[in-house]
Amino acid sequence: MGSRAAPRLLTLQRHLGPPETQQFQQPWTRPGPWAVWGSVMEAASSLLTTHVLDTASGLPAQGLCLRLYRLEDHGQQWTELRTSCTDLDGRCPGLLTQAQMKAGTYKLSFDTEAYWRKRGQESFYPYVEVVFTITNESQKFHVPLLLSPWSYTTYRGS
Repeated sequence: MGSRAAPRLLTLQRHLGPPETQQFQQPWTRPGPWAVWGSVMEAASSLLTTHVLDTASGLPAQGLCLRLYRLEDHGQQWTELRTSCTDLDGRCPGLLTQAQMKAGTYKLSFDTEAYWRKRGQESFYPYVEVVFTITNESQKFHVPLLLSPWSYTTYRGS
């Protein structure tokens, strides 16, 4: 097996393994007034998660920073709820717990410009914003993002 294939094989094995054996690692954090989550306990209790895949490399988008907002004041103001970065597997598992979840409009803002710049890659989109509505606070919501320097795709995951 070539030297480039081994890391990709390990990544695939992590993705295909049963969820209870996946290790969620603490994401990279910056000093600030926000909480950053990433432990197994928080991932299990989180009702909102995201997973970012770098389709240009075929690998998880590790270290992509993002912010979570909720629309407040009768649709007039975005309130920042959390700032975090994806882990080694491209996941950000603990965005909202059941206690924090409430019906409303949310926005995930991904800092794609910084992600591509760290990789020495020019890109078209400086950031990607995904706006979605939560109507049932007891449901789980997974918001995947497939990302390349020139395009992105998102959908309601399971």
